[in-house]
Amino acid sequence: MAKYLLLKHYRGAPASVNDTPMEQWTPDEVAAHMTYMNDFAARLEQTGEYVDSQALAPEGTFVRYDGAGRPPITDGPFAETKDLIAGWMLIDVDTYERAVELAGELSAAPGAGGEPIHEWLELRPFLTAPPTITE
Repeated sequence: MAKYLLLKHYRGAPASVNDTPMEQWTPDEVAAHMTYMNDFAARLEQTGEYVDSQALAPEGTFVRYDGAGRPPITDGPFAETKDLIAGWMLIDVDTYERAVELAGELSAAPGAGGEPIHEWLELRPFLTAPPTITE
């Protein structure tokens, strides 16, 4: 099994077919989208491929270690991730091809007018330990 992160973007990816921003959707369109996402996750729970998912708020803060004392905090400049990443889903699948298949299905979530978004999702594998070399 390999873990993959499916990243949903606010912007930065190629434009989707149904490119109306979510803040312009009707409440029913948002509800249909969320139902699709929840049903998709529930189906993957049944197959053992679902790990977790979250929608992200647009707010964010950078924090770093800066020696002893209080760490510095700033609300920017950001690498624009708070403007880019809308949410994510973590899956654990047998093959890269299965991860691509599931990302394609998730891309079909309904949007404005109840039509599929056909959004681009970023598919990122988790970094795994390098192979152990023995002689």
